[in-house]
Amino acid sequence: MANSASARKSARKSAARRLLNAGLRSSYRTAVKSVRKAVAAGDAKAAQAAYTAASSVIDRIADKNIVHKNKASRHKSRLAAAVKAISVSA
Repeated sequence: MANSASARKSARKSAARRLLNAGLRSSYRTAVKSVRKAVAAGDAKAAQAAYTAASSVIDRIADKNIVHKNKASRHKSRLAAAVKAISVSA
């Protein structure tokens, strides 16, 4: 339990920040899943559109340090490779 006023305020801020970050992290995971689902379905146009939207979400999350920038870059790279593979084979 927080004992000082500043510690209580810090605990309140931390709880609010945690809720915001959880929502953003959820949108990040949803964006990645949408690209993977489109790739699995074999729909190159839908996969490309989903990747474009996901790329924006991934960058936004990385800029806010919710996900490490290298992890975000790794996800974008792997998703781009999957989208490219599906469009080449189609």
